[in-house]
Amino acid sequence: MSDKRQGTNSGQRASRRDFLKAGIGLGGAVAAGKAFAAEADPAITEVQDWNRYLGAGTDATPYGMPSEHEAEVVRRNVRWLTASTESSVNFTPLHALDGIITPNGLCFERHHAGVAEVDPAQHRLMINGLVERPLVFTVDDLKRFPRENRIYFLECAANSGMEWRGAQLNGCQFTHGMVHCVQYTGVPLKRILDEAGLKTSAKWIMPEGADAAGMNRSVPLEKALDDCLVAFKMNGEALRPEQGYPLRLVVPGWEGNMWVKWLRRIEVGDMPWHTREETSKYTDLMDDGRSRRFTWVMDAKSVITSPSPQAPMIHKGHNVLTGVAWSGRGMIQKVDITLDGGKNWQPARIDGLSLPRALHRFYYEFTWNGEPLLMQSRAVDSSGYVQPTKDELRAVRGLNSIYHNNGIQTWHVTNSGEVENVEIS
Repeated sequence: MSDKRQGTNSGQRASRRDFLKAGIGLGGAVAAGKAFAAEADPAITEVQDWNRYLGAGTDATPYGMPSEHEAEVVRRNVRWLTASTESSVNFTPLHALDGIITPNGLCFERHHAGVAEVDPAQHRLMINGLVERPLVFTVDDLKRFPRENRIYFLECAANSGMEWRGAQLNGCQFTHGMVHCVQYTGVPLKRILDEAGLKTSAKWIMPEGADAAGMNRSVPLEKALDDCLVAFKMNGEALRPEQGYPLRLVVPGWEGNMWVKWLRRIEVGDMPWHTREETSKYTDLMDDGRSRRFTWVMDAKSVITSPSPQAPMIHKGHNVLTGVAWSGRGMIQKVDITLDGGKNWQPARIDGLSLPRALHRFYYEFTWNGEPLLMQSRAVDSSGYVQPTKDELRAVRGLNSIYHNNGIQTWHVTNSGEVENVEIS
């Protein structure tokens, strides 16, 4: 596909000079917003209550909370998705966020037996199996190891899974919100395993959680010794209970169910365990009835977060499109944008931190004249992998899958500015 410049006003990319001209024409106001003459805008000419009275003191909110005007920026679930909320998902409000770091209180949740409430003083991590010295650590023991800080995305393998048979959920939060990105603080798993001493026959580990589901997965030892962490903090503070407090495993770039929460035990073995969660679940059912197993890596993916169904277009003229891209194979090298359903593509601007196996934030400035748009983003990662269309995925995988749907998302912007989840071929 060629990168041709858009031929219609609705899709023309706005240059910096265009923005400056428009800003000067509006008395220096932001071109994309609605501007008033200073003497005509009561919001600036009249004294407001917050100018008149003292605000709350420092003891009013011992733990800081968002403004009440941001009350709609919350995680949300889909009631019919599972039989109970104890084994369901709360989705990150991607449409309302910016940058690459997800606030702790907005990171999506996925549980198999609800949120375990664990007393850190009573919690233990055991290392057993094919090791020279089976060991049991307290949380405080682990905090005495040299620690590291790493920024990674975490994506559920089922993210976008409800879209395999076509567009279903009308919101970026619900189609792509099973992903977040934070800074983890913890101990490299290699250090802990070295303390126990691995036997020469060791090839796999099986981390196990302390929740009622006893969540466990087989992880190749090569990955465990490469970049896995046993984390106890995220974004500087202790893990939240729903994120595995007091300990969780971090498995960078691999599907989220392997990031075992409330980590209590790691068994070392010489072969995979083929547990329930890697046989009946988290395999990819193909069109011919066979299943792919051990499909751990999350491939390159991107989504436009705004405009999107929960963040409609408000103004004609200059606008800013934004979104996130990520890859379990490394860094995002580039993101392309189309406003006409793939006929013409233009490069987006990646801004801020660009780290392996982390979210990347992209922007694209454009001018909208009110005509309908078909918006898509397409990511390319450092391995050369190009994000596929949904039809390209289905040609290989069929329609029976749930997991690993990284197909290109299409948003239809109507002439009223409303945005819909659609598919095009």
